[in-house]
Amino acid sequence: MKAATRQAGRKGLLLILTLLLAACSSVPTTAPVVGTPAPSLPEEPRIDYFAFDDPLHSREMVMVALGLLDTGYAFGGRNPEAGLDCSGMVSYVVEQVSGRRLPHNASKIAEITRPIPVSSLQPGDLVFFNTMNRRHSHMGIYLGEGKFVHAPSTRGRVRVERLDSPYFAPRVDGARTLLATS
Repeated sequence: MKAATRQAGRKGLLLILTLLLAACSSVPTTAPVVGTPAPSLPEEPRIDYFAFDDPLHSREMVMVALGLLDTGYAFGGRNPEAGLDCSGMVSYVVEQVSGRRLPHNASKIAEITRPIPVSSLQPGDLVFFNTMNRRHSHMGIYLGEGKFVHAPSTRGRVRVERLDSPYFAPRVDGARTLLATS
């Protein structure tokens, strides 16, 4: 008798589980009202990238950046007299050319400037590197012909390097433009 009761209990439990599973997979009984728009997904936030008002500013960036060659490096430096770090150099050049300021942080500059493929770099665009095991930890200004200018490091000076150099090639992690459209 105990075995029969146990078997009936198992069958009852199995029936309840089957009904619960069937209920979870059933189609809702209310049909949508015709003419009612379906709920839409939220739109992606629109990003207003930092961009030059004048496309010629990109070319001017190259000239101003080349004028900074051999300027000493200073961590946190924003002007040639005190020394420059990488984002300070870029921010300084942009301000000299356009009168507008960028943040003094490579990662923040990357956030507010329009990404482009590295293969599309034009003179005056920005190149970013992962030199400290984090994205956009270093940056420079692209000159053209595979070269860029940057403020390298403590005891260094603003100088020109090649993107395909053994040090920088594996560390390139992005490119950005300051032009509204390419």
